[in-house]
Parts: sequence; structure tokens; C-alpha cells
Amino acid sequence: MPTGRLEHVNITVSDIERSAAFLERLMGWHIRWRGPSMLGGETIHVGGDHDYIAVYTRGPLAAPFAKGLPLNHVGLVVDDLDAAEAVVVAAGLEPFNHADYEPGRRFYFFDWDGIEFEVVSYP
Repeated sequence: MPTGRLEHVNITVSDIERSAAFLERLMGWHIRWRGPSMLGGETIHVGGDHDYIAVYTRGPLAAPFAKGLPLNHVGLVVDDLDAAEAVVVAAGLEPFNHADYEPGRRFYFFDWDGIEFEVVSYP
């Protein structure tokens, strides 16, 4: 049986520079790659050595689609939940649904494009 891991998530955003810079601050990541995407858009891969989030802007030739469906949220793991929450607040976003249950502490937030993120820290 094969084994695997999640390599990336691709999200459509309205301001690619803002979203990429935010993920760099929140996660301590870097821009792995950037370039044109199909149909005239642009993509920036923001992440670490083995995984990333592709932030994408549609080009003028791309067909519209229903954002967020059926995606529920993107989960991110951090080593300092309080510091991560400070980054979210400093960006003008609102953390909600704070919880502390097995296996870790967490909170959620929506980005500027309505994408929900869960940020969790494990002991």
C-alpha cells in the first residue's frame, strides 16, 4: 500500500501579495516559487521544505467558481499559538472559537477572502 503526505493546498485570493506576506509572518514560511498560472493568473507557493499553500489569483480568462465549497477550513500547526494569534490580530483579522481539547489548543479565523483557517498547537 502506498504512503503519502499532503503537499499543498491551493486557495484563490483577492490580494496575492497580502496573503503571501501574511502566511510568511504567521507560519515562519518563505516564498518557494512564484509565477504565472493558467489563464493569465499568478500563483505564489508559500511554505517550508515539504509543504506549502499556493495562493492564486485568477486571470481574466478563468471561469468563475463557487469559492469555499466544499472546503471547510485549512488547518495550520504552530509552535506558539499566542504569537500566531497576535499575527492574525495585527493583520486586522478576528480570531474566534478558541478551544483547548485533545490533542491541542486552537482557534479559527477567516481571511480577507472568507477562507476559514484553524490554527492549532500541540503539546
